[in-house]
Amino acid sequence: MATASSATPAPVPAPSAAANAKADAGMLPILVLAAAQFVMVLDSSVMNVSISQIVADLNTTVQGVQAAITFYTLVMAALMLLGAKLGDVLGRTRAFSIGLAIYGLGSLTTALSPNLAVLLIGWSTIEGIGAALVIPAIMALIVATYSGRRRATAFGIVGGAAGAAIATGPLIGGWVTTELSWRYVFVGEVVVVIGVLIARRRVLPDIRPVNPPKLDLVGAALAGGGLALAVFGILKSSTWGWVEPLAVPEIGGHAITPLGFSVVPFLILAGIGLLMGFAAWEERQERLRRDPLLDRRLLRIPPLRAGLAALAAQQLTLLGTFFVLPVYLQLVLGLNAFDTGKRLFPMSVTMFVAALAGPRLAAGFAPKRVAQAGFAALAAAAFLLLDTIAPELDGTSFTIALALFGLGAGLLISQLGNIIMSSSPEDKTNETGGLQGTAQNLGASLGTALIGSILIAALTAGFTSRVEQNPKVPKAAQQQLAETAREGIPVVATAEVQDAARRAGASARQAEAIASDYADAELDALRRALGAVGALSLLSLWFTRRLPGRTNEKR
Repeated sequence: MATASSATPAPVPAPSAAANAKADAGMLPILVLAAAQFVMVLDSSVMNVSISQIVADLNTTVQGVQAAITFYTLVMAALMLLGAKLGDVLGRTRAFSIGLAIYGLGSLTTALSPNLAVLLIGWSTIEGIGAALVIPAIMALIVATYSGRRRATAFGIVGGAAGAAIATGPLIGGWVTTELSWRYVFVGEVVVVIGVLIARRRVLPDIRPVNPPKLDLVGAALAGGGLALAVFGILKSSTWGWVEPLAVPEIGGHAITPLGFSVVPFLILAGIGLLMGFAAWEERQERLRRDPLLDRRLLRIPPLRAGLAALAAQQLTLLGTFFVLPVYLQLVLGLNAFDTGKRLFPMSVTMFVAALAGPRLAAGFAPKRVAQAGFAALAAAAFLLLDTIAPELDGTSFTIALALFGLGAGLLISQLGNIIMSSSPEDKTNETGGLQGTAQNLGASLGTALIGSILIAALTAGFTSRVEQNPKVPKAAQQQLAETAREGIPVVATAEVQDAARRAGASARQAEAIASDYADAELDALRRALGAVGALSLLSLWFTRRLPGRTNEKR
């Protein structure tokens, strides 16, 4: 087993007789686990292309759906370490089954949601809790069921299932949403969950813990609370302001403005403080020889730590882009969910192809180089997309940019999961799976929150500035819009802005001028959001420095 300070992936022990028995496992177990992985990942990509329909169906806003998407991944990120440890306490198979049952309940609740509040309970909370149990268990069950080449193949199939869910989600969700309703996607998930629960009794090993650890509830509360507060602060920055308070939150009628500033930086600092407290608490647990929530020695393995950071960065850019592009295609161009999925299909194709080709490329160019090429492709694609954000779609440039983006994402998907798991000691795969899930979902929630925050802030500032300088808009309307902007301008179709202006008493000419200013501000905000994606992709190259190179791979 590798030591905590090892600079190379942990060596895998020679297979024992039990391990050889694992190698005889057929394909059915991995197909069951891959089906569960597919469902876990499908949700976010489906929800993104269904934004406009969900907004209309639930009488909510784009910001409301953004919050639901963020909270879903945030709940998973906050609870993933706890879910991994529960796998050690309850047994991996039992944790997998309980998590799937919870997830199915959440999917059913989501399908029946009458409003945003129930959607937040069913999708963001209940499904997130279920996924936090299932995802670490999938990784641990692969290790318990397969060995040698079959284990590598199994990890590849599960990674391919995740890539397929990201790639096909926009098309599946778009077609179902357009032809039927977005709710049927979640009904379909319930059916898949029931099928997996029935099949797992016959094909998955019943792994029971021999000496189950005690659950570190204090550590779980500190880690989950820290992550939740930090990401929640970023999510609300577009509404509450980063420094100067905008729309001020209230508790019992009292405005929350600490020292006259926005509450956002205080939430983020409180989150960081809780995470520091988590690190100190885990050190105490280890010193007292008690069971910690996380074996911190894993984070001292350079390739594993680099893989986790790169995975979080990949998810941040990927989910940030998946939030921005449907907003452009649906609210600016007026496409429905299915047409949105078709427009995104070039990205889906190249992502899937690159994910399959990535392992072979790594044999010739090293995982580090493949990952660096992936981030470079993401950055190039984001900057190329900047030129395509216009009132009329440049189909050729848009398709090329999306294909390049899918190529970069697929290369990263093909490498990072394998790097993380192969860098872990074999007896720590459950905890490593929890770390991987935490990094993946933390990056996803930050991507939706941060890029969404940039989009809303740029839209609000740009629209307000344009209206104030527009001589066609009377002073009274300018002042009213300035007051509205303090709470953040919502992301809507231009026609809705024009209708709202008419209802507020503006003349036809004034309403047209206001809508024109909004359209210009919306396009500029989308460009700034994509520019941020490109910049973050370039900065993410920093995290690839300690990924395995060809020399390490051959040791």
